[in-house]
Amino acid sequence: METSSRRQQRMKLAHSRFILLLVLAAVLAIVSFSLQFLHLIPTAPVSEERPQGKSRKRVIPVPHTEPPEPDPVYEAYAYCNIPNRSEQGWEGHGPAGYKLLSVQVMIRHGDRYPLYAIPKTKRPAIDCTLAPDRKPSHPKLGAFIRHMARGGQGRWDAVLGALPRLPNHSFCEIGELTQTGVVQHLRNGETLHSTYIERHQLLPAGPSGAQLYLESTGKSRTLQSGLALLYGLLPDFDWARLSVRHQWYTLFCGGGCDCPQRARYLAEEQRRQYRLRAADALLERTYADMARAVGVPTRQLRVANPIDSLLCHFCHGLSFPCGARGCVSRQQFLALKRQQMEDERDRLGRGLYLRYALLAAHPFLNRTAARMQRAAQGRRDEPFALYSAHDVTVAPVLSALGLARARAPRFAARLVFELWREEEEGGPGGGLYVRVLYDGEDVTFHTSFCRAHDRASAQPLCPFHNFLSFVQRDMFGPLNTTSYHDACHRRAV
Repeated sequence: METSSRRQQRMKLAHSRFILLLVLAAVLAIVSFSLQFLHLIPTAPVSEERPQGKSRKRVIPVPHTEPPEPDPVYEAYAYCNIPNRSEQGWEGHGPAGYKLLSVQVMIRHGDRYPLYAIPKTKRPAIDCTLAPDRKPSHPKLGAFIRHMARGGQGRWDAVLGALPRLPNHSFCEIGELTQTGVVQHLRNGETLHSTYIERHQLLPAGPSGAQLYLESTGKSRTLQSGLALLYGLLPDFDWARLSVRHQWYTLFCGGGCDCPQRARYLAEEQRRQYRLRAADALLERTYADMARAVGVPTRQLRVANPIDSLLCHFCHGLSFPCGARGCVSRQQFLALKRQQMEDERDRLGRGLYLRYALLAAHPFLNRTAARMQRAAQGRRDEPFALYSAHDVTVAPVLSALGLARARAPRFAARLVFELWREEEEGGPGGGLYVRVLYDGEDVTFHTSFCRAHDRASAQPLCPFHNFLSFVQRDMFGPLNTTSYHDACHRRAV
């Protein structure tokens, strides 16, 4: 029989263990809350950001009522694209028996300093010089800095030749690329190098200027982003063999920029956006509260586009700015982000933006198709092309392709077009096929031109003629016309 003293000892031991468990649970809870508060970990699962390849298995959908409401915190982290993990991608992962002929990549520039400043607040203190020992960094960052110093050997269009090849201000200038932005595109280039150079040998050693095509708008952030990706793709490339082209217009429309109807559709879309914002009572209260805190009229704050500056604070883990009467709060930032997401949903439902996007994207898509046709005819002078652009460039291309539900272009977003040929043993080769990838994910069968293709057929890739027909004719269907010229110069019936 157990004595009274032994029972008391067992009870004390059990009580001590219970207290210890409570203390450990409290410590873990405090650590988790602190990390989320300091923006060190996202509050939504990061697994959703991993690119998923096409599955050949039939997926049986699980019945549900409404899709979950998007989380503004997760969407903000996704937009930042913080380079804190290994980049993955399905580029170059074609089926056996197919040969890669051509790759064309459009990117959005990397992380940048804000384009707008919140009145009567301190600008975020960010260093835009490059330092390999400062985070975030990359193993090739030091070599990249040294290689850019030899850039005078390259062939530059005049506008681009006058721009700095590296961000170089200890206190960032408006719109300047940050070290984070450089690292993002070094990683992009490294990801593409592993598949296009190591696996497919798409480019020969020491490619010529024609084989390696780089085109950028006249902003330092796009030029520097393109050079960073190019260095990740081809470390220590030969400057003497590189020609860098300047694109005057953000839509990359070349000689097809004259399109009056495109401007009308854009004006209609902007009016829709304005009406949606004006009807949002929560947004108006948020603007009023923020304006009161920083001591400016509400109209002045709204014109200053505060979400642009606040996203910079969020992405870099900085405290939100303060004014004479208070500070911008996390809740106010999330209210602005929520309205951005609501605008994207409304834009998709109304369809006004699609009409603008079709006309905005057609010249670039037409150039893409023409370059693929040349590669299909056996010309090997242009196997890889890189276009360094902006969110307002990438977004209409996504929408025109039927990828309107894709995430809005984050910093260092990449959109890839691949052309493949089926190789027949002992024969001249089979048909041509196209793949489209966005941020490493194969989205080909979500596009308008290949959504109906049977992936279980003998052709596991999308036929190239689908894409060609879409660019030359089908994409004008929603505009009730049959050509780009007609769509641009007369109203759709």
